[in-house]
Amino acid sequence: MNTDNVDRTRGRVVVIGGGIAGLAAAHRLAGAGRNVIVLEASGRVGGKLHAGEIAGAPVDLGAESMLARRPEGVELARAVGLGDRVQPPATATASVWTRDVLRPMPKGHVMGVPGDPGALAGLLSDEGLRAVVRDRALPPAELGDDVAIGAYVAERMGREIVDRLVEPLLGGVYAGDSYRISMKAAVPKLFEAARRHPTLTDAVRAVQAAAAQAPAGPVFAGIAGGVGLLPRAVAEAVAAAGGEIRTDTRVQGLTRRPDGWEVRTERDVLHADAVVLATPAWSASELLAAESPAAAAELATIEYASMVLVTLAFRRADVTSLPAGSGFLVPPVDGRTIKASTFSSHKWRWVDEGADDLFVLRASIGRYGEEEHLGWDDADLAAVSLRDLGDAVGLTAKPVATEVTRWIGGLPQYPVGHPARVARIRDAVAKLPGLRVCGAAYDGVGIPAVIADGRRAADEILATPTLARSTESDE
Repeated sequence: MNTDNVDRTRGRVVVIGGGIAGLAAAHRLAGAGRNVIVLEASGRVGGKLHAGEIAGAPVDLGAESMLARRPEGVELARAVGLGDRVQPPATATASVWTRDVLRPMPKGHVMGVPGDPGALAGLLSDEGLRAVVRDRALPPAELGDDVAIGAYVAERMGREIVDRLVEPLLGGVYAGDSYRISMKAAVPKLFEAARRHPTLTDAVRAVQAAAAQAPAGPVFAGIAGGVGLLPRAVAEAVAAAGGEIRTDTRVQGLTRRPDGWEVRTERDVLHADAVVLATPAWSASELLAAESPAAAAELATIEYASMVLVTLAFRRADVTSLPAGSGFLVPPVDGRTIKASTFSSHKWRWVDEGADDLFVLRASIGRYGEEEHLGWDDADLAAVSLRDLGDAVGLTAKPVATEVTRWIGGLPQYPVGHPARVARIRDAVAKLPGLRVCGAAYDGVGIPAVIADGRRAADEILATPTLARSTESDE
C-alpha cells in the first residue's frame, strides 16, 4: 500500500459496496450535497442486478423484476431517468409443474398459503385438500416471537400445500427451505395477521382484504432493457452530482479514528467522516471484526444460498408449441433439477427488441444446501435444463445460444430468529458513530426493500451530528 497517498478530505462519506443498496445510499447522500465515494470490489456496479444480452437480445442475467406495489424501486428508476422504461409484465400467468403435469398457479393465496381451499383443486390430492380445510377446525395456535413458515403452515394445513406451493414460491424468492425460513421476516403481514386471527385461513383473507384497498396497478414491474440498467443509471446520477464510483477496489480494513473513519484499500487510504457498509454479511463481518466484535459475530452467522441461471435463446419458429404464460415453478419434492423457468419473451415485451426472430427463456437451478451444481460445466447445466424443459413443456429444439450465470452466495437466508438477529446487529453498529450497514442481508431481498434499506442508512448518516458539523465547516 502507498502510505504516502493518504486522502484527508473532510465531509466525506465512503460507501463500501456498489450493489443497489450501496448505490441507493450514495444517491441519497449525493443528492443531499455530501461528498460521496463508492468502493466496489468487482469490475462493475449492480451486484445481482446485471443486464446483458444473448444472441443480440437484451436480457437480465440476475434479478429481472421488482415489486411495483412497494414504491422505492419505481421511485428510484424515475429519479435517474428510467421512468419511461418501467413496464409491467406482458403476462403474469404462471404455472406449477408438479406430478409431471403443468398446472395453473392457483389464485387467492399469500405466498402459497391459501385463503380459498377450493382454488387448489387439481394441484393437491384429495387428502391434501382435506388437510387444508382442517385449519378451520383447529384451535388458535401460539406463534411466539417467530416461527418457520413451512412448519407452521404444515401444522395448520398439512405438508402437501407446503411442498407443492409454499415451497416453490418461497424458493423463487430466497432459494431457501420453507421449513427453516422465518415467517416474521419473509411474510411479515401474514405473521401479524396470524397472531390476531383464530385460523390461518382467516389470516390470509385479512391480508388479502388489506391488499385490495391498495391503489390498482401491476404487482410487479421490470425495466425495458433489463432491471440491470438501474444500477448503471444510479451510478451515473451519483457521478453527475459530484460523487465518485470506483470499481475493482477492494476494501481491506476499516478503522475508527477520533476524527472519523479510515478506509484502507489495496491502493490507498481514505479518510471519511462516515461510512455506509453495503456488502454481503460475510464481508461486513470481516470489516467490523476489530471495531464491533458483537456485530461481526452476528453477521458471520448469516448463511447464503447459491444458484445458477441458465439463459437459452431459440429460433422462434422452433418453439411455437410452448404454452402461454410467464413460466412455471417446480416443487423440490418432485426431484427435478431446475426449480423454475421464465419464458422471458412472453413475460417482457422488450426482450424481442434486439432480435424478434428469437425466443428467450431461462431456468434456475439451486437452493439452500444444494451447491453441487456450482461445479458443473456450463454444457452440463444447459443439458439438464433442456432435459427438464423437455419433460415439462415438450421442448425439443436446440438453442442457438446459451448463457450460464453463477450467483455464488447470491441470496441471504432468513431463518427463524432473523429479525431479532438484525436488531442485535443494528444495535451494535449504532454504537459506532458515523457507521451504518444495509443490504439484502437485513430487511428483505427484493429490490424495493434493499433500496429502502440503503436510503434508511443514508438518512441516518445524514442525521449524524459529526457529519453535519464537518459539512458546515467545509462550507
